[in-house]
Amino acid sequence: MGLMDGKVGLVVGVANDRSYAWHIANEIYAHGGTCAFAHIPGEKNARRTQRAAEKITPDPILYECNAGSDEDIDTLFASYAKDHDRLDFLVHSIAYADRDWLQLGMFAKTPRQAYLDAIDISAYTLAAMAARAKPLMTKNGGGSIMAMSYYGSEKVVLGYNVMGVAKSCLEATTRYLAAELGPEGIRVNTISGGYLRTLASSAVGGTDDLEIRAAEKAPLRRTTEGSDVGKTAVYLASDLSSGVTGENIYVDCGVNIIGA
Repeated sequence: MGLMDGKVGLVVGVANDRSYAWHIANEIYAHGGTCAFAHIPGEKNARRTQRAAEKITPDPILYECNAGSDEDIDTLFASYAKDHDRLDFLVHSIAYADRDWLQLGMFAKTPRQAYLDAIDISAYTLAAMAARAKPLMTKNGGGSIMAMSYYGSEKVVLGYNVMGVAKSCLEATTRYLAAELGPEGIRVNTISGGYLRTLASSAVGGTDDLEIRAAEKAPLRRTTEGSDVGKTAVYLASDLSSGVTGENIYVDCGVNIIGA
């Protein structure tokens, strides 16, 4: 009997088989759950997500969604509801910031629109998706929503810049959602994963040696693996975390506890 038997949900943000979202979906299936996948628009993105998802399940259900469009988000959840009779979990694993401003010494120069775009896609979309997920989850007694954060939300990670601000906003959004949706039986949490070399992390300047430094600094003396985050996501999506909400759970091999 698996921890996720009978549970089905939506994973937003699988770009390839190296992303945290992919590892989360992979562990969900390994523990008996199933999920649908949402990807950003475009044939290339669809093919990339399709290839990654097929490594987990032979016939993945994919939906296209521009998270910057309320209409697209409406369509995403309406389409999901047509294909599924329940929504037990929602995984929000999307973020965006113009890479031109994710460089050393560029934070103070970040233009207003680039700043707002980062918060919109990286944080506001969690609230937008949670609002659409609420009626689907409440009809079956509740559910679990989780989003991906990073330590740059709390401490300065050189080059992370406006993305750090957006992740801080994401974590605050999670707490407010947890308070508001809790009476409906919906839990909302973030996972603060350690540095993982992905398409997204490669856009951040100043991270060339971050992987090495993280391994040296971490109490476990290694960098975070995708499966570490995937297993924690299973815990949050399963009934094992029935009393956990509004939390930011670190899965970074202990890097966050080290002061210097």
